[in-house]
Parts: sequence; C-alpha cells; structure tokens
Amino acid sequence: MIATSHPLSTSAGLAVLSEGGNAVDAAICACAVQCVTDTHMTGIGGDCFVLYAPAGGGVRALNGSGMAPAAASPEALRAKGITELTQTSPHSITIPGAISAWCLLHDEYGTLPLDRLFAPAIRYAEEGFPITARVARDWAAVGDSLQPGDHAARLFLPDGRAPQAGTVLRQPLLGARLREIASKGAAAFYTGETAAKMCRYLQGLGGLHSDQDFHDSLSVARWEDPISASYRGCEILECGPNGQGLAALLILRILEGFDMGPQVSQADRIHLLAEATKLAYHHRDALIADPAYCEGLAAQLLSDEVIETLRARIDPRRAGKPALWTEPEHRDTIYLCVVDAEGNAISFINSIFHAFGSTRLDPETGILFHSRGLSFSLDPSHPNAIGPGKRPMHTIIPGMLRENGRVTMPFGVMGGHYQAAGHAGFLSAVLDRGLDIQSAMEEPRSFAFDGELQIEPGLPDRVCRELEERGHRLSVLDGPLGGSQAIRIDRETGVLTGASDSRKDGMAAGY
Repeated sequence: MIATSHPLSTSAGLAVLSEGGNAVDAAICACAVQCVTDTHMTGIGGDCFVLYAPAGGGVRALNGSGMAPAAASPEALRAKGITELTQTSPHSITIPGAISAWCLLHDEYGTLPLDRLFAPAIRYAEEGFPITARVARDWAAVGDSLQPGDHAARLFLPDGRAPQAGTVLRQPLLGARLREIASKGAAAFYTGETAAKMCRYLQGLGGLHSDQDFHDSLSVARWEDPISASYRGCEILECGPNGQGLAALLILRILEGFDMGPQVSQADRIHLLAEATKLAYHHRDALIADPAYCEGLAAQLLSDEVIETLRARIDPRRAGKPALWTEPEHRDTIYLCVVDAEGNAISFINSIFHAFGSTRLDPETGILFHSRGLSFSLDPSHPNAIGPGKRPMHTIIPGMLRENGRVTMPFGVMGGHYQAAGHAGFLSAVLDRGLDIQSAMEEPRSFAFDGELQIEPGLPDRVCRELEERGHRLSVLDGPLGGSQAIRIDRETGVLTGASDSRKDGMAAGY
C-alpha cells in the first residue's frame, strides 16, 4: 500500500510495488513524481527526512537536510549589509540535501534501478502532466510570490498567470537532471557540470556558495537514531533535531497527563492541544537547532521533571500567554508513506519550504531551490544561528507508531509549523478516541499560532464561543490546514488500511 498527496505519485509508486519493488523503491519513485507534478511544494532542490522500518528490524532515521555554505555566518552577512533573511535571498538557500538522501536510501535498501524509479517522473517532466485541481488552487493563491520576469515565473506562470486545472506543464530541464541522477547517482547533482552551473547561478545572486560546498554535500545525508516517547502505552518515533519532531513528542507527553477521551468535550480537547502546543513550540523556537548545537536536548526536554513542570502551567479553563514565535510561516511540503509485501514500512517527507521555495530557478539546470535557510537566526548567540556547514531548524517531520515493539503505522502531517501539532492531534484522535485513520484526518483542525487559535471552517458556533470565553483569540482560516497520509498495519491479519487527506488531491491505494 502507498499513500501520497498526489494521484500520479500514488499510481507511480503502486506500479513499482506491483512489479516487485519494495517500500523504498516505491517511495523514491513517488517522491520523484511529485517533484515534477507538485513542484510548488517539493523538488530535487529541497531537503528530505525519512523514518525507515525494515521488516523484522529497528527504525532508522535519515537526515537529508542540507548545510549552509562554509562562508556563511552572521558576521559575514552583516558585512554585506544583511540584517534579516528573506524568502528570495540567496542566503536562505542551503545546499539541497534531498538527492543525497534519496541515493543513500536507495544504495542501502533499494532493489530496482534508479532509471526505472525515475521513469514516470522523467516522462511527466519531458512530455508534460495535467495540473490537478488542488495544485491549480495553490498556484493561484501563491503565484504572486514569483518575481515577474524571473525564470520561475516564466515557467510556472505561463501567459503571466497561474495555470488552470487540466493545463499540461512541461519541465524538460528537470527531466534532464533526473536522467543524469538516474545514470550517475548523487554525483551528478553535487559534482561536475550541473553543480558548477548551480553554484554560478547562486553566486550571481550574491550567494556565498562554492563548488566545494556542493562537493562536500555529496554525502550530507546521514543515518541517525530516531527519538521517541510513549503515549497511551504506544511508542511514537520521530527524527531528532534539527527537525521539530521533538516538539510533537513534547505535546504528546504533556497531553498524556490529561483526559483526551471521547467523553471530553471538543472545546476541552482543542483547548488542551492549544496550550500544550504553545509550551512545546516556545521551547522549539528557543532551543532546536543542528544536532551538534543542541546535544542531549531531547532527553532533557522529554524527562519527567520537565514534562511535569510544563503540564502544571496549563489551566484547563483559561488560555495561557501565547508563546513568542520567531520562525517564518510556511506550509509547502509533500509527505508519503509505503508498506510493502514484506512488511517494510517507510515514512518519507520532502520539501522546498515556502511555496515555490526561494522562487529562484536556475535557467541552465531547471532546478528550483528551496528557502530552508530562512529558518536560521542571525543572532550569533542563538543555537540556530547560521554558520559554516550548519543545518537549520526544520519543520518537516515523518512519524512512526510502534506498538508492542512492532511498527504499526507510518504517518505524517504536512503544513509547515502545524506539523508537530498535527502529529499530536492526529494521534490523539486515533489513540484516545479510537477513530479510524481516515476519520481522524477529516476532523476540523485547530492550531495555536502567533497569538491566535487558528481554526478551519466548520467548527460549531458553540465550541467557538466557549473557546473565546476561555481567552482564545480565534482566527477562522479561509482554506484547509495542512494535509496527511497514514497506513495502519494489522500485525495479526496482515491487512493494511490506508488514508489520504481530502485536503489534498492524493489518495491511498494498495493491492
């Protein structure tokens, strides 16, 4: 079974599974397709995180986040007159880590060759693909972020406006890059002519990138131990810092001290989730960074002493002081998960950060660069300060549920900052109230963000009034909050149950 947020991605991955490919093969194939068909959300110029559970083995975490150039530092940027980072700044572009992660994952666990896995993506890039309804809606909403006259605007805004659903879009240069990687592996991206062209383009924008930075990033992806916490007798696994998976675990650990069951009112559940979110994200913003700069943080924050202190700060009847936010808002990511016939399970997320990333597209290579470095701080004393070869704090987080020592669900929630709160809300619906995974995804969402309690349309008026009476300042969103996919594994029967969020165009499919 495979679940993704785009139908062409799901169908491509399902074909790989039906041909005998494993979960890793299907995930790489599906993600490559979305790097073409969901190009405002993800791409080979972005970053990647993975949780992989080989059948009969433990869970491994793969960190595919890229590093800042060796010449980058707060002092170096100040010397150039830069006092803040922006989405389109070349200094918000770290060396992309996705291809390093894909190739490392494939080298160790893949069974089918990369040219087979990339074939659908190459075909869609070169011959074209039809833009789906949700993608068209997103492009119309965010198309004005593209700089008029820039290469990205010329490609993604044909005739100067966002394409309508059903429009066929081609990206032949991107197809050529995928062919190179399929033939030569990660070296085709990080060394040689393609890397030199990307580097010259970024330098032309004023970036501090060097050929050596790209070469050093050939092996930037690395395997790490996942972090975990218990919730209602289950184990929740996340990637550790520099991702925000720690914030998801913090929220769950705090909520475990409260009743979140079906007899608890909807207003109570939303309130408790909001309060736990504010506490967890306050610590996230202050402390999470490149793991070399926050060693031991997960063990410290997840300790009983810290959790009990944080729980005691929650008033069940009154909204607390909102946490201060220092990170830019963003929602643009794709998440997918796969379980194969052997029982291998993968939770896979790939992102370019903002809509269309940095909006910077190299006209010679066709690569659209992410804006992940925007998460860096320019305060030299902050653990997440930009620095040579440093990874920024990341919001993209794959998740995994383990029960009685066995993985029973890869899952993920897209939506930028919302992801950690989304993990907690989704798991609480499944584990506290026994909802099936599709029903848990379809519930109206809420998110304590920037001094407001954001809610999706559809929440009953009486619930809204009660939340306002508790001191929450409500903000009704004009669109959906994130998206999600999951696959539940019944270890007794072997049956797989998949779910894909209706907030996106995707689907779950199996055979």
